[in-house]
Amino acid sequence: MQLTKKGHACIRLEKDGRTLVIDPGAFSEKDAAVGAEAVLITHEHLDHFDEGRLRTALEADPSAEIWTLRSVADQISAAFPGRVHTVGHGDTFSAAGFEIEVYGELHAVIHPDIPRITNVGYCVDGSVFHPGDALTVPGRPVETLMLPVHAPWNKVAEVIDYVREVAPRRAVDVHDGLLTDIARPVYDRMLGPDGPGVAGAHHDRLAPGESLAL
Repeated sequence: MQLTKKGHACIRLEKDGRTLVIDPGAFSEKDAAVGAEAVLITHEHLDHFDEGRLRTALEADPSAEIWTLRSVADQISAAFPGRVHTVGHGDTFSAAGFEIEVYGELHAVIHPDIPRITNVGYCVDGSVFHPGDALTVPGRPVETLMLPVHAPWNKVAEVIDYVREVAPRRAVDVHDGLLTDIARPVYDRMLGPDGPGVAGAHHDRLAPGESLAL
């Protein structure tokens, strides 16, 4: 499997000539989902879900389909009839040759005064876990954790403890679009061998467009 980092929270996974994309939102490239047979959306926030990017991908491939939770499906099912599938915690399904497990129910708390929305995470082929905007622990071993490293709802202590609890072999940054270049070395140090420690996980940071063989 090959993992390619796209802008902000979006990733592309490729295997046996087939492609799956997770969270091509408004902070990702306009063609982030083009070429994907399957697109997974974790929740409705614009940096994870952008109808224009989905339309571009589905128009490019009439057989491409979307899997997402009900709050997103209700917004786009009419636009893409028969091509949107609703999923929730505990569901399993196949998409573009990948086996997917769904974990989680709610977005992380941004502030007590802001109502929480729904959010799901996706475990792909029992190997890669993308939690969306939550620190969901899948309750099963994963090799690669897509780590939401910076967001209005988290702090670095929580990020470190999250990696410790999931205990992946590697943690790869996502949700990094709001980090400036001056901040990135700080996060790299905190999550690397000179920081408090993340239970032996190797920390990777990929620039948009860079790939990693898994």
